[in-house]
Amino acid sequence: MQVDFQLGRPAQGARIVVAMSGGVDSSVVAALAARSGAEVIGVTLQLYDHGEAIGRTKTCCAGQDIYDAKTVADRLGIAHYVFDYESAFRGSVIERFADEYMKGRTPIPCVSCNQGVKFTDLLGLARDLGADCLATGHYVRRVEGASGAELHRAADPARDQSYFLFATTRTQLDYLRFPLGGLPKPLVRELARDLGLVVADKPDSQDICFVPGGDYAAVVKKVRPEAAEEGEIVDRNGDVLGRHKGLIHFTVGQRRGLEIGGQAEPLYVVRIDAEARRVVVGPKSALAVRAARLSAINWLGEDQREGLTAKVRSMARPAPVRFDGEAIHFEAPEYGVSPGQAAVLYAGDRVLGGGWIEETQASELEPA
Repeated sequence: MQVDFQLGRPAQGARIVVAMSGGVDSSVVAALAARSGAEVIGVTLQLYDHGEAIGRTKTCCAGQDIYDAKTVADRLGIAHYVFDYESAFRGSVIERFADEYMKGRTPIPCVSCNQGVKFTDLLGLARDLGADCLATGHYVRRVEGASGAELHRAADPARDQSYFLFATTRTQLDYLRFPLGGLPKPLVRELARDLGLVVADKPDSQDICFVPGGDYAAVVKKVRPEAAEEGEIVDRNGDVLGRHKGLIHFTVGQRRGLEIGGQAEPLYVVRIDAEARRVVVGPKSALAVRAARLSAINWLGEDQREGLTAKVRSMARPAPVRFDGEAIHFEAPEYGVSPGQAAVLYAGDRVLGGGWIEETQASELEPA
């Protein structure tokens, strides 16, 4: 199988750097690059403690994964380098993750990682190595449009990762390549088996790489011990209903874990007051949002404002919106919109850009 790496010249004589995480996706990208006839260099970033990571599964950029990436590179006969970015990763991703929870927000560390070590530092490494492009195993499509490279959803909707790549800049998109964007995942595994890659049946990453078992609170508590300070659970009038064991255990829209009984209807976290260490709860109707103001907006489109859709969580269904350049306005009330998450804007399958949700406007007026 041949894949177009959009090099603009014959692959023979070109150089492709592949970001190799040790998983099946990036391994197949490396194999497809090698099959193209280009010189291929595999690069793996060590992002957290090697000794602590050995043997951990369902993550990326850990000890076993580095070994797997090297094994695949050896099988393909390509060069492979490992770079230690543990300090940069801790500062730009892990500590930011903890600080966002401390502020009562819901962070997305995978976007921060793509913004930082992966699409900034790694891209710089690829340029230093004289590569024509940096190829990754992300499931998105890079399409050459009338105004330059465009970012589009993957052909396989179940694997689409465009939500996590909204912060990719035009300059980065010019240099990046996503060879798997047009392929279904079963075919990628089949290719890996045909090529005899040891990672062909390796499980996909499921947890955030530095949060084994999905225990966010334990990670935040380790980085910021003060995050476990107790506080009050109050209703929207400020009446105390109970106590909590730390804001790190709660996000907007959450229902479980409140441990408050005797209420007429189920209660949800509707707001987190980090300064007062208070969790504010209310009925599901209080979660309805009609608008959200964004910050740090990255725009890949032109002047589109109407007829757009937005995703406010990675697994959310795209909702019709209007965009005024600073905020998105929902056609119908949207639920589970949390500060700290991203709002990603689309025109059909094309990613127009997005930003970080700073504050929301409720669909109903809250009690005074």
